[in-house]
Amino acid sequence: METASPVRTQTERADHTRARILDAAVQQFSANGLAGARTEQIAEEAGVNKALLYYYFKSKEDLYAAALESAFEAVRVESVAVMEMDATAGERLVQMTLNSFDRSYTNPAVRTLMQQEMVRLHQGEENRMAQMADNFFRPMWIKIHELLEKGIAAGELIAVDPQQIRYASLGANVFYFLTAPLTKLAFGIDPMERSELEHRRKAAVEYLGQAIFIDREHGARVAARVLAATPMPEITAIEIGNNPSRNK
Repeated sequence: METASPVRTQTERADHTRARILDAAVQQFSANGLAGARTEQIAEEAGVNKALLYYYFKSKEDLYAAALESAFEAVRVESVAVMEMDATAGERLVQMTLNSFDRSYTNPAVRTLMQQEMVRLHQGEENRMAQMADNFFRPMWIKIHELLEKGIAAGELIAVDPQQIRYASLGANVFYFLTAPLTKLAFGIDPMERSELEHRRKAAVEYLGQAIFIDREHGARVAARVLAATPMPEITAIEIGNNPSRNK
């Protein structure tokens, strides 16, 4: 037992160092893209030298792939935790939708990385969308589909195509943040201001409470319960600075 402890400590230190590098990489790749991000800057922000960075990741491309996986794995873990909550299917979906909304502005790096990969895909450049679809999106969407089918079968959710409910809930979040710069130009309202975010997250949850539940009174109670249990997160200066709609 005495000889095992230093090994565990060394392993823990290595894991911590790798995590710091990945955190810095996610921020740099989201801000500058794969081509524009510099490994020197990533190493500096992680508090390591380049030699140590390349000890953990053999190339910039390997680091980028690992950063993507790390960012979306965190989303997967959070989403699975919600789907395994002790709650009805409808409440779990509403909670997942609110978490997705909050994550979009508190962790804009994930959203930006996704947008960058979509652009690379459409431009015919090398991208990792296929791996992301296999490792993250397909398994998550299947779980959400099964959750919605359960809610419909139980008589809690309206009997429509489950995929349409997914579009109406999670898809609405994507639209809101994707079109934020256009909304600001068209109407002079900044969707990324705290007051607007606070209003929209509440309205989105209350809408679901009225739109997808057979019993609207039950839906309203679910919406109120989820909002009460999930206060609006604080937004730090770093998070605001990383928001594409603010980077003029």
